[in-house]
Formats: sequence, structure tokens, C-alpha cells
Amino acid sequence: MDRRAFIIMVGGSILATPLDSEAQYAGKVYRVGIIDNEASLQAPRLDAFLKELRKLGWIEGSNLIIEARIGSEDQFRVFAGELAGLNLDLIFAAKSTAALTTLRVTKNIPIVVAVATDPVGVGLVKSLARPGGNITGTATMLEDLGGKHLELLKTTAPGIRRVAVFFNSQFASSVKFARELEPVAKTLGVRVHSINWDHPDRLVSAFAEAKSARADALVVAPNILSIPHGGRIGELALKHRLPSMALAGTLPERGGLMSYGPEQVDMYRRAAHYVDKILKGAKPADLPMEQASKFELVINLQTAKALGLKIPPSVLGRADRIIE
Repeated sequence: MDRRAFIIMVGGSILATPLDSEAQYAGKVYRVGIIDNEASLQAPRLDAFLKELRKLGWIEGSNLIIEARIGSEDQFRVFAGELAGLNLDLIFAAKSTAALTTLRVTKNIPIVVAVATDPVGVGLVKSLARPGGNITGTATMLEDLGGKHLELLKTTAPGIRRVAVFFNSQFASSVKFARELEPVAKTLGVRVHSINWDHPDRLVSAFAEAKSARADALVVAPNILSIPHGGRIGELALKHRLPSMALAGTLPERGGLMSYGPEQVDMYRRAAHYVDKILKGAKPADLPMEQASKFELVINLQTAKALGLKIPPSVLGRADRIIE
């Protein structure tokens, strides 16, 4: 069975060590659902989330029951329907795609999201300060990082002259990100060719357009599609010999060259605090969404070697994670 397509009914092994009796909130056992496309509950992001819950006093098997659904994005609709029918106290829908799917099936169960890309633009919340519905969590508002992406790419591969930018015209933050690359590109002597990628099925044609435009590098703008399809992006970027850069570390983890953006393990950890507050009586509508405060540079040296690139010491020395 594909490890990314299974259902986990967590027993008593994940969060088994008891803490002070003070943490056993009101003597009730709370039920929390999880929807994510990580490899397993032991993957670094989910592991950080679960460990932070433990630090906050939520002990599986004592005052907490976890119903986890871990699998590919195309299973999220089924997962959300299952969890909505279980009379849960809260659903942790880790990423934007999971959160949007869950929001469509329940307006009553509180939802916490860890990595919400442009949550206002995609319709998750009314505003960061006052979400206004049954969902809150941590957000990524990343339009101003595009210049950093171009600078890192140009430093790593000085010969690049044309950069393809995959953006999603359905989301304002993605459009703004692509637009704001233009002035930085001019200062670097680089031309930008923006390509609308607003559906998974258009990815191959987006790369074909990049090739026709003679792009020699790729930047992936904020896009709800980029994390679940990061592996395919990395594969095609390598096939077309395009040094690639994205916001999420999932791109270099899956064969892309680099990423610079929010440190997602920290965002998952922060999301646990929202779960804690809501289980203790707070309403999602009243909990402002936090923006990411920690950022990381991730570099895949195997991909660099395959592309014939030698990462400059000035870039390598800044890396927070190196994949070898």
C-alpha cells in the first residue's frame, strides 16, 4: 500500500508521556482530526506539531484522541467528509488545499491551518486580523520575496538571462509576486516571462511555454498548487535543465534546486498553539492569523550537480538546510 494513501487511527503511542494534571483540561477527552499530504505522522512538520501539542499538555490517550488522514491531495475531499462526520472538536487542515476542502464541508467545526498561502485572497478568512469564520492559523504573505529569489538564482547561475515565472492568475498575491519581479529583474539584467499556471493539468504546457520563451531558470510564485505538485515541478525543471526556485522547501526536497521562504516546521509548531487556545474555549473567528516569522534557504546539491552548477560559497554559507 502506498504510504501516502493510508488512514491512521492513532492509538496511544504518539503522545504517550503524561504531564502535570493541570494540563488535563477540564477532565474532557478532546477529538482532533488531521488532514495532510505529508509522508506520515512522523514527518518533520507533523512531528513538530504533535510534539508542541504535548508540551502544551495535550496527551494522546489521556485528554486527546487524534483521527488522522494522511494521503494525496486528491483524497482530501473524502478525508474532509469523513472527519466532518465524526463529531470532532477541531480539524487541523495543515495546508491551504486541505483547509479549503475542509471549509467546504463544515462551517461549524473549528479548523486550524499551518501553511495558509494568501488566506484572504483564496477565501479562507475575511482578514488576517479578524478571520471571521471557523478557521484560523498561520499564514504566508510573500509577495516581497520575489526579488530575493531572483538575486539568489542570479548569484548561483550568473549566466541566466531569461527567467520563467509560474504564477496563478486566480490569486492576487501570486499576480503581485510576478509583477514585482520586473524592477528587480531589470537591475539584474534578466528578462521575466510570466506564465499563468492555474490548474495542475497545465503544468506540462507551462514548461513548454517556458522552453519556447528560451527561459534558462524558473521561479514559482506563491500558488496553492505548488506544494502538492512540487515533485512534478522539480522533475520537469530538471528535465528541461532549469535551475528552479520556490517558496516552499518541498521543491528542493523533491528535486528542485532551491527554495527561500517560511520555515514550515515552525509554522506547524505555531499552529499547535491555535489548537490549544481553541480547545480551551477560544473561537477561530476571534484569533488573528499570524504571519510567518522564520525563513529558511534550502539547497539541493544533487540537483545543482545534475545541472552542472557549483553553488557559490556566499550562497552555500547562508543555507539553513542542504540536501545532498
